[in-house]
Amino acid sequence: MLGLGGGLAAAATLAACGQNNPLDGGSSANPGAGESSSLGSEAPAGDKPSLTQWYHEYGEPGVKEATERYAADYEGADVTVKWNPGDYNSILAAQLLTDDVPDVFEAEQGGSLDQIRSGQLEDLTELIGDAKEDFNPSVMKRFTFEDKIHGIPQVIDMQLLYYRPSLLEAAGVEPPTTMEELVTAANAVKTDSMGGFFAGNDGGVGVLGTMFIWSAGYEQLNEDRTEAAFLNEDFYNGLVAYRDFSKSGGVVQAASAEWFSPDAFINEEAAFQWGGLWSLPAIKEAFGDDVGVLPFPAIGSNGRASVPFGAFGACVAAEGSDVDASKEFVKWLWIDQEDKQVNFADAYGTHIPAKPSLVPRATQLADGPGADAAQFVADSGFANDIMWSGAIGEQYGAALSNVIKNDADPAAEFEPLRALIASELEKLKG
Repeated sequence: MLGLGGGLAAAATLAACGQNNPLDGGSSANPGAGESSSLGSEAPAGDKPSLTQWYHEYGEPGVKEATERYAADYEGADVTVKWNPGDYNSILAAQLLTDDVPDVFEAEQGGSLDQIRSGQLEDLTELIGDAKEDFNPSVMKRFTFEDKIHGIPQVIDMQLLYYRPSLLEAAGVEPPTTMEELVTAANAVKTDSMGGFFAGNDGGVGVLGTMFIWSAGYEQLNEDRTEAAFLNEDFYNGLVAYRDFSKSGGVVQAASAEWFSPDAFINEEAAFQWGGLWSLPAIKEAFGDDVGVLPFPAIGSNGRASVPFGAFGACVAAEGSDVDASKEFVKWLWIDQEDKQVNFADAYGTHIPAKPSLVPRATQLADGPGADAAQFVADSGFANDIMWSGAIGEQYGAALSNVIKNDADPAAEFEPLRALIASELEKLKG
């Protein structure tokens, strides 16, 4: 999940969604350990349809009870919630290959390419209809594949850059909007006891991953999804700039906790920290109003600010027990029931409602850094392309590490990736 960029910044965000520790899924249990492999307890008998609804295990207390309460409030069907500790994606993938599929279930970014291509997901394009315009446009762009939508966004998580305005003011620097300004600001505010910038105990190579693509102003793949869209001088120069920043001492290489924890920032081990929105409550508790947030800054002359986001979507199994009833339930909960959508986003940790109009109703996002973070997703949010495969991500991460950590020439190091991406995309399109 966090391995050397792999291009999986957004995947790491999803893994942290609703969890206190994104590495263990909020539970130390093995997939299915101590848990029945069935879809859940039988729904009450009656004239109404009986549906099953799956969630991954959220870490914050109260989420499971909330989802059960939502299901109980629905009058159109008897809905049984199934909570899934462990490796949710693997558990779901295996269950979708059986004759006993969940009727409604969460899927990362609204469904994977495999799930869509194999016909496991019901097409929800007509279900969302004009309501598509109500949802975050960056999220809907990622949820749309070949003009079809297979999941309704539930809630958004994201990563961002934390800083303390008082430290920048004392050093006489402005919040950075470019890589050059970040280097200047980090070096201006660091002291003998506090470093400049922190993004993980690997020097940031892992979690920043595809930030170097998006902030340089490029997409991972071209519009036709036939080749890489970022292998150029702007991208290479950005990697060299970050390498120089890292080797100059401006980047903290090791801290008391990883990037997804707020501890290093709270302990004043770094003046800037790349982290998750889920850390905002703890950081505000430590520093009060002296907290600011930023997107990752633009890299180079063609650059732009960027943040990675992750969003689970509610999907309907194409082979479920009652597809029409399942679609009606999904529409009721994730399109119509806006009070429940706000509750799901705001009452159990800090998350962003999938509809921008609901952000002011989320108390933790109504103003200040929370409101800024929600706007970053709307203005500058990116997620991995659905065809950015694991093989592409693995080689991308290895090349990134060799350039930043081992001083490899970026053009030479990334050239083999060009052919791999073209080959992978040809296979995936087939």
